[in-house]
Amino acid sequence: MIHPGAERWIQDINLKGPLAGIPVSLKDTIVVGGFDTSVGYSRYTGNPSPEDGTMVRILKDAGAMPYVKTNCPITLLSFESTNDVWGRTTNPHNTNYSPGGSTGGESALLAYGGGRIGVGSDVAGSVRVPAHFAGIYSLRCSTGRWPKTGSITSMAGQEGIPSVFSPMTRTLPDLVYFTKSMVGMKPWEYDHTVHPIPWRAEIYDSTKAQKKLRVGVMETDGVVPPTPACARALSSVSAALSTSGHSVTTVHPPSPTKSLLLASSLLNSDGCHTFLAPFRTLERSDAGAAQLSFYAALPRPIRYIHYLWTKYIRRDALWADLLYGIREHSTPEQWAMVARREAYKAEWHAWWQQQEELDVILTVPNATPAVPHGGMRDAVASCGYTFLFNLLDYTAGVLPVTHVDAEIDALPASCDVAAMNGVARGAYQHYDADKMHGLPVGVQVVGRRLQEEKVLAVMERVVEVMEKEGKGYALLEVED
Repeated sequence: MIHPGAERWIQDINLKGPLAGIPVSLKDTIVVGGFDTSVGYSRYTGNPSPEDGTMVRILKDAGAMPYVKTNCPITLLSFESTNDVWGRTTNPHNTNYSPGGSTGGESALLAYGGGRIGVGSDVAGSVRVPAHFAGIYSLRCSTGRWPKTGSITSMAGQEGIPSVFSPMTRTLPDLVYFTKSMVGMKPWEYDHTVHPIPWRAEIYDSTKAQKKLRVGVMETDGVVPPTPACARALSSVSAALSTSGHSVTTVHPPSPTKSLLLASSLLNSDGCHTFLAPFRTLERSDAGAAQLSFYAALPRPIRYIHYLWTKYIRRDALWADLLYGIREHSTPEQWAMVARREAYKAEWHAWWQQQEELDVILTVPNATPAVPHGGMRDAVASCGYTFLFNLLDYTAGVLPVTHVDAEIDALPASCDVAAMNGVARGAYQHYDADKMHGLPVGVQVVGRRLQEEKVLAVMERVVEVMEKEGKGYALLEVED
């Protein structure tokens, strides 16, 4: 028997909409009328929103049925998803590991077959890393292509690295269809932040039909080299594309290391005050975010002494510069960082213009597969492969490729983790191919700004060549 309230709601569904009757899950930052939007903070509970936010209004007008809100980490600054309100979300492939963050509830639900389509947000990789960790598909849209209003965040006003809402799905056809449908709803008529750019079928179709794609492979970000499992996934896709007749070359774009340092300082330029403000006494923080706020709160003399010790005694200049930048910055300092950001984006633009019509860049989404619970305490800064494209505001999609294999993905004996920089050391100390056996591993397809149609089409081409090679990805089987 259908509840009378539910029956009335079903009658209100737009059966002629592009998403008619399709269930859509939502990250718990999206405002749904009659429900809390907790963002993982206990302070935000018990205060249901009086009406739907913009995102939900668009979905309902398209005929979709929002049916569940999913977990995220308190602060939203983590590749784990745990908080005192809802507890810890685990990876359905291995419950000892994280499904990613900050949109980890979505990735776990979709990977396990609890849904097909969801909406997340991404400021440093928060829809792409969960897709990589849990074995699903996601697309990080450029700012202005996807609705933004109608949500609550942990860092309101932070625009140094803008957060964007973006789609996540269990399958690639669903990702293409969902993205096309949302753009087709003319979201710019609902949300002033959206550019009036319709779905450009000509770009999607021409990319699908293009005989020879030119793919640049970024093998490393110069900070954390990909672990064997992730390097194997990237190599496998590169080889399959090359075998199929596409042009595949290694590229060396403008320093991704510079991006990590600049993006980290921009994102935390308030000294972490904003995301700490809603905490109640004794409420637990995320392990990684706690590290950020600890360094940001150090008194200036102690921070400087630690900087000198790390840079000149430990001889780890990268780690020293990164930690020193996580602090409260003055307004002139903030403006100077924004100027450097724009100069860096111009540097990338000029570089790409010189690449003889390079279509996309292929790289790993993260240096490692999923982190174990609590692992972000050490791996908090290991986000360069996604964070880079947030700073640039490039379109980037992630698709699963393979799984960790204990027999072939172990670290070589020659790998000296202790000699790595602090960022890489924090990531590598949790890499264990035996314990990680079976965890998903993906690749990232990157286009230029506002190239959603092109990136989705290339992702489909990648799936086609992998299936042709007999290396198609097997989704997690769900038992009845």
